[in-house]
Amino acid sequence: MGEEKTAKKVSSTQKRFFGIGDFGFTLMSNIDTFYATYFFTNIAKFSLGIVTTITTISAIVDAILSCLYGAWMNKIKPKKWGRYRSWLILTPWMVPFLYALQFFKINNGIGGIIVMTVAMITSRIAWNIPYIANISMINVAGKTTEDRMALSSTRMVWTSLGSVIYSYAGPIVVALFANMLGESNAYAATAFVFAALMAAGYFAHFKMFTGYEETGEEELARLQKEAAARAEDKKQQKVSAWAAIRCNPHLIGLIFSSTTKYMVLFLVNGIAVYYFTYISHNPALLATFVLITNLLGVVASYVSKYVVAKLSAKSTIVYGYLVMAVGMIIAFLIYQNTWGVIALMCLVVFAMTLTNACEPELFANCAGYSSAKTGYDTTGTVMGLLTVPVKVGIVMRGILIGAALAIGGFSADIDPATASEAVQRGICIGFMIIPAVVIFVGAMVLLFGYRLDRENVG
Repeated sequence: MGEEKTAKKVSSTQKRFFGIGDFGFTLMSNIDTFYATYFFTNIAKFSLGIVTTITTISAIVDAILSCLYGAWMNKIKPKKWGRYRSWLILTPWMVPFLYALQFFKINNGIGGIIVMTVAMITSRIAWNIPYIANISMINVAGKTTEDRMALSSTRMVWTSLGSVIYSYAGPIVVALFANMLGESNAYAATAFVFAALMAAGYFAHFKMFTGYEETGEEELARLQKEAAARAEDKKQQKVSAWAAIRCNPHLIGLIFSSTTKYMVLFLVNGIAVYYFTYISHNPALLATFVLITNLLGVVASYVSKYVVAKLSAKSTIVYGYLVMAVGMIIAFLIYQNTWGVIALMCLVVFAMTLTNACEPELFANCAGYSSAKTGYDTTGTVMGLLTVPVKVGIVMRGILIGAALAIGGFSADIDPATASEAVQRGICIGFMIIPAVVIFVGAMVLLFGYRLDRENVG
């Protein structure tokens, strides 16, 4: 039966614990980030060509589907527990099984390769749908900027904590399962356990949001009543992602700006190892750098709601991007000073993380604007587009890293101890200058291309 609605203000439980599902999501996804390629090459013993084929096909399919999930959730018939909330429990339970299969080699033939590729694609479908539903619930439950920022900030705190915990727990759990089950099965077991934690966390989110959204039965009853007064009610189910974007120039600017941030994130993370190897001549410092940035990420996520209360979500992002650009330019000027560079790049990552909690608020404004323009609810459609910049950033990572290394004439045969100044400067151009230019462009696009707030979304 219909669930009783609560007050508009989010609860203290949500303000403290919304994000534990994202904590599990971070633990889970990092297994793929840090171990997938190693597993394919060193455990499964596939050639580089096969590994490239597996990862490229799955990445392309994932990127394409990421544009469609939100619109699909808007178009289909709402499920029993609500249009978005239902998905917090409908597919996460599948993820542990599908995700583990990605790290399970059946044989050396084409069949084994197909199974792994399909597992990569289907596991991402199973986790991307609840991921988008989870973000959409911020807009559904949060009726004020303060409530939405409280939820977004808490979510990012848990996400950052996931990164910190993973830096220790990830290798330890893999090693534990390697001793128990053998190295060939350790990654599948770890993926299963961390994915199960994600599913449990999303179930907790499901319980937290009881009563904050219409049930499927309630929404269908409301639509039936509206149908009597408006014959076009079924168009509600026909809103596409393109329709929501086409009428909303602010959304276009926001997506472009957000894409620049994720290009910078993946470029900086991907090329950092080259800086510490060929310039600092101390690859072990990479672990220190990652740990510091993850800890700062927790702090940035926590304080973001207070910063936004003073500046607004848009201003926080614009100023954060400008701080990132300036910090990276200064770092380039002193690139031989390792600890100076570490300090500045930590500031860059801090500013970047500070902006992460602001994006759901800006996308929520865009959802309201597109809904007003089209006449139909576009919450899932627009909030689903939050994942598109991430996917584009991943695709651009390899292109930009390759371009930066080519600028300096990099070769894997170069001895790190005797790397020329040209090679070092090429690495630093990729680590600092290209990201600085990209993020500055992102700041300008957001500053002049996005002019929405909660008062003018209609």
